[in-house]
Amino acid sequence: MPRPGSAQRWASAVGRWGCRLLALLLLLLLLLVPGPGGASEITFELPDNAKQCFYEDIAQGTKCTLEFQVITGGHYDVDCRLEDPDGKVLYKEMKKQYDSFTFTASKNGTYKFCFSNEFSTFTHKTVYFDFQVGEDPPLFPSENRVSALTQMESACVSIHEALKSVIDYQTHFRLREAQGRSRAEDLNTRVAYWSVGEALILLVVSIGQVFLLKSFFSDKRTTTTRVGS
Repeated sequence: MPRPGSAQRWASAVGRWGCRLLALLLLLLLLLVPGPGGASEITFELPDNAKQCFYEDIAQGTKCTLEFQVITGGHYDVDCRLEDPDGKVLYKEMKKQYDSFTFTASKNGTYKFCFSNEFSTFTHKTVYFDFQVGEDPPLFPSENRVSALTQMESACVSIHEALKSVIDYQTHFRLREAQGRSRAEDLNTRVAYWSVGEALILLVVSIGQVFLLKSFFSDKRTTTTRVGS
């Protein structure tokens, strides 16, 4: 016969694992439910002498944030311009490598933001931007709620905020890695060209020295002419 103590421990372990599994399922469901807040993350190539614009419909009073960074190309800079539905310039910067701008929409309509590489003649750029519209809704809305958050719900909120921070850090380090790889490849190309140039110069100098030394030790024939008296 099984001992009563072992049966109780088994039931307690099953209960704990059941609670953990339920919490995990609840967290996955909360992470998969879309909210009203929106965000657009795009990485695109901007050719030389080109301009690329994007449009977003925003309601009045919505807080928005535009972040961008040039990953590859030239001096890693680009022009950025943000306009409201009436064409009023809200943000304008020239030849910026990266920047962030936060604003609150003053009116309903379509907002436009453009990236320009028109000042560049030969190099194209790779640009990343993140345009966040609105704020993320709370996981557990406070409306129509009588009691406070339970321990499981509080843990889900903490895990959700930690995951958001992890995603932001991953994006940041992924951009830094891409930019560093581009710089390393560019430096490697320059070193290769410089090495080829040095090898050619060394070859030319060596051949010149050989011919110069050969001219020092070569016999020069002299001719004598008799002058009759």
